[in-house]
Amino acid sequence: MARTVAEMTGDELRELVESAVEQKIVELLGDPDQGFGLRDTVHKRLLRQKRAVAKGERGEPLEAALRRLKLA
Repeated sequence: MARTVAEMTGDELRELVESAVEQKIVELLGDPDQGFGLRDTVHKRLLRQKRAVAKGERGEPLEAALRRLKLA
């Protein structure tokens, strides 16, 4: 079911905009890694992350990662 922007939470709207921007950048610039292979370990890690996101699990917020790494 389609939702209007007015019905979205701030987080949902942010995710929608981020996704649209990323999609447009890839569309305009292409994938700079296209044609390169992945090591098996990297491929497996990406698949685990994809499954986690599909289940609704999300990673660490950027702000928290920056604090943890003492970059902010």
